[in-house]
Amino acid sequence: MRFKSLLAVVALLFFAVPSSLPAQDRGEDQNQEQNGGILSLLPADAVTRHVLKLPSGELAYTATAGTLDLRDQDGKTNAKVFYTAYVAEGASVDRPITFAFNGGPGAASAYLHLGLVGPRIVEFDARNRNGTQPRLVDNPDSWLAFTDLVLIDPVGTGWSRAAGKDAESAYCGVRQDAQSLAKAIALYIQRNGRVGSPKYLLGESYGGLRAVKVATALKDEQGIVVSGIVMVSPLIDGRLVLGSSDDPLGAAVQFPSLVAAELERKATFSEQAVAEAEKFAMGDYLVSLAGPAPMGETGDRLYARIAQMTGIKQEAVARARGFVGDIYTKNLAAAEGKFVSPYDAAVLMDDPYPETADDRGADPILDGYTRAYGAAFASYAHDELRFSTELSYRLLNKDVNRRWDWDGTRSDVSAVRDLRDLLSVVPSFRLLVAHGYSDTLTPYGASRYVIDHLPPSLTSGRADLQVYRGGHMFYTEPDERQKFTADVRNFYAGSDKD
Repeated sequence: MRFKSLLAVVALLFFAVPSSLPAQDRGEDQNQEQNGGILSLLPADAVTRHVLKLPSGELAYTATAGTLDLRDQDGKTNAKVFYTAYVAEGASVDRPITFAFNGGPGAASAYLHLGLVGPRIVEFDARNRNGTQPRLVDNPDSWLAFTDLVLIDPVGTGWSRAAGKDAESAYCGVRQDAQSLAKAIALYIQRNGRVGSPKYLLGESYGGLRAVKVATALKDEQGIVVSGIVMVSPLIDGRLVLGSSDDPLGAAVQFPSLVAAELERKATFSEQAVAEAEKFAMGDYLVSLAGPAPMGETGDRLYARIAQMTGIKQEAVARARGFVGDIYTKNLAAAEGKFVSPYDAAVLMDDPYPETADDRGADPILDGYTRAYGAAFASYAHDELRFSTELSYRLLNKDVNRRWDWDGTRSDVSAVRDLRDLLSVVPSFRLLVAHGYSDTLTPYGASRYVIDHLPPSLTSGRADLQVYRGGHMFYTEPDERQKFTADVRNFYAGSDKD
């Protein structure tokens, strides 16, 4: 399913959330807004000390779970931003520090926190497909080994709260969100004496675009210049992934991910096969979709090749005129009664609605095991970080997404101009973009197109795309997480040399 139709149900990263807030949170909001005290349910900062066991040895660190106050023009606190900071003990003041957030809009940071970078990580049963018994263990690939970490939940997510609904609306938008996160980061830097530290941003999905917007706001409004950005499965340019489902370029940049997923399902994956799909996608496939519909034997050959490469039934490919982004989830020739997830199209699940052609069921990844990150983080914060509150931890908040101000249309949103400016005015600024091959939600081909069309004088040696086995959350696979972490470590080391 291409992004435009998918966004009717979900929104970029983990959008398919309940149609309203949980009953407990609705009661919290209503009761506390009446007496003006929802922010009072957030406790004082909690500071604890821990030791992380890494393959290289033990690393002592201090964890702080707390909030940062955001104020209105009258100086009144109208929101509190929840964060968790991890700082290695005994490290020099110029140790890198990374500020991380997820996307949505409306997703909390627990995914990156307990799935990728934090000192503790969640393990799931059944090859990361069963979230009924999540287990917290030390993370052997924690980024704390080479950078201090600050995980941030934007207002309306996690335990970050506005004083009321009206106040929350002031943070629901591309520009407003970037400004508020830039302010929160600036407050942390000032309070903790980190102005001299190399500063990095990490964002996943919409959080990739968010990171670039925050970097711009930090520079322009807070006088803080970041050293680099790491993007995980990002949205960068909306026109490539949020545009019309019959846009030839959008279909072409998604196509290699569909092929990669089919190769994974058949256990025949190879980088050479994917490279051949990339060449076909930006050649014959794109030309065919951009021109008149091929007829007769020409059309048959084209549709047969698309079907063979993607695993989609040839008659379905022909009906769609080769635009397969809306049909792949339930039209696999070798998987009758199955459907696949846009978050990882290599994952086959039993179709809960086989009598329909539409995607009406819950997503096996979004609505499956990854939901466990919310409760796992709440327990972790209470038991190990000693941060205790009666507020529910909002892993996903559809209300935030529904009210989001995109400053135009979704397909118009873009961070390309911001990237050009950052690369131009900050000569040491560097960019690392990471994707999973079989992620069809934010396909790696879209990011490759963006990077390829930036001026080479800006990107040479400074902007890199890395692709890993897996989907949107490729880092839930231990081997891929280890490879990615090694690449990020080298990225930071390269930045230090600039």
